[in-house]
Amino acid sequence: MAPEMMVESGLSIVDFGMELVADHTSVVSLNLFVALLCGCIVIGHLLEENRWINESIIALVIGLCTGIIILLTTRGKSSHLFLFNEELFFIYLLPPIIFNAGFQVKKKQFFRNIMTIVLFGAFGTLISFCIISLGALHFFQKMNIGSLDLGDYLAIGAIFSATDSVCTLQVLNQDETPLLYSLVFGEGVVNDATSVVLFNAIQNFDLSHMNSSIVLQFIGNFLYLFIASTVLGILVGLLSAYIIKKLYFGRHSTDREVALMILMAYFSYMLAELFYLSAILTVFFCGIVMSHYTWHNVTESSRVTTKHAFATLSFVAEIFIFLYVGMDALDIEKWRFVSHSPGKSIGVSSILLGLVLVGRAAFVFPLSSLSNLTKKSSHEKLNLEQQVTIWWAGLMRGAVSMALAYNQFTRSGHTHLPGNAIMITSTITVVLSSTVVFGMMTKPLIGILLPQPKYTMSMLSSEPSSPKSFTVPLLSNDQNAPSPLGLFLRIPSHTVHHYWRRFDDAFMRPVFGGRGFVPFIPGSPTEDPTQQWQTEGVEAIDDNKTILI
Repeated sequence: MAPEMMVESGLSIVDFGMELVADHTSVVSLNLFVALLCGCIVIGHLLEENRWINESIIALVIGLCTGIIILLTTRGKSSHLFLFNEELFFIYLLPPIIFNAGFQVKKKQFFRNIMTIVLFGAFGTLISFCIISLGALHFFQKMNIGSLDLGDYLAIGAIFSATDSVCTLQVLNQDETPLLYSLVFGEGVVNDATSVVLFNAIQNFDLSHMNSSIVLQFIGNFLYLFIASTVLGILVGLLSAYIIKKLYFGRHSTDREVALMILMAYFSYMLAELFYLSAILTVFFCGIVMSHYTWHNVTESSRVTTKHAFATLSFVAEIFIFLYVGMDALDIEKWRFVSHSPGKSIGVSSILLGLVLVGRAAFVFPLSSLSNLTKKSSHEKLNLEQQVTIWWAGLMRGAVSMALAYNQFTRSGHTHLPGNAIMITSTITVVLSSTVVFGMMTKPLIGILLPQPKYTMSMLSSEPSSPKSFTVPLLSNDQNAPSPLGLFLRIPSHTVHHYWRRFDDAFMRPVFGGRGFVPFIPGSPTEDPTQQWQTEGVEAIDDNKTILI
């Protein structure tokens, strides 16, 4: 054999061997990460009754402990099993979380408060964005943390205006606190979408020549993204409902209709990414539409399967995110460049945390007062205790802030610029401290501000056969307490929801299906008799009809 051929074959064997080692290392990392996910689930189950700790905090703590162990075993070379990639977060982990939130949300409660939600999520985020950006510009220039330009300061405002919907959803429960849940959760979705749109606009616009035309173009672009993303999500959801209703896959295979629902949900997110829209808004409204129409067009077994499949995917994605954030917080590469000035890094983190507190308070309380002016009934108004709860529950920052910070300030997971390194480590510090401290104190705070008889009085669900099962929460043990039906009879019937239901029954459901409009076919998704009675009862209450019991 020629020497050249022997050399080439030797090199190829070496390369192949290195690839095998790399593949084996990846397999080991995946095994360890899956084992950690299982550990988070088991520990979360054992600590379920604990009022201070939720699964987000458990995953963060386990991630931190794992990072310390990896640091010790690798002698300070690494602290994580995978490199954080914002594309992994936005493309694979965020879609199931946001979709499941829209799929499981109580639609009547959500849309009844839609104006307040948009007020908090859109205008409130803009107020917080301005305060954080101006505060960072004022303080950080005096601290001389590094070479940050105007775009970086505006990006900081967008990064830290993004509240963490994942944490908030684990803190509040929509059955126990329906009004607060719909407001905090709805604001979180709109807030995330607004923050991402702001961040992308900052990166796309030329900020060196700021004038009125650029500002108007920026506002127009934001409104276009908001409206177009919402419409796209609705259209994809309606398309899935129409296809499943007309073809009715369930008569031959329930697997096909389940697969189609899952793929159409993900397709809405990727379609929004394809057209440079807000995928968060798109997949959220797709989830709402699919729960209203598509879910009722599938067989009974497929309903159970899809409900638990979407919830499980969301649950695993949430744990994955916080577990990795905990490990990545100890990445030695990031902290190495700020080790010479730890005081400056702590100061930047403290200022950012203070700006987050002030920025949220600056819009929650004024906009709550403004929202109360539009409410006629006292039970629809937000009192001071509820306003404080909304302010506190939205203080947590999470993976969205991390992903945006990585996009703005890092390349390949670390940076050699001192200013960028400080911003990355400060973002990690704010995310960890806000999630752990505020997350641990939120449940006890709700218990203090909203005592049990007051905040567990949840309203009767208007979607008894929606993905959330039909429940009638007990108000109290008091025999004189008003019944849930009595509460509903006090609600004015001439609302947007009332007219929407009439339009929905007359035009939408006959075409796209939904509860009560699916023709009877043996084995088809027809309603259970008791469920149908509950449906008719709730609809009669919504129309302010008299019911004799």
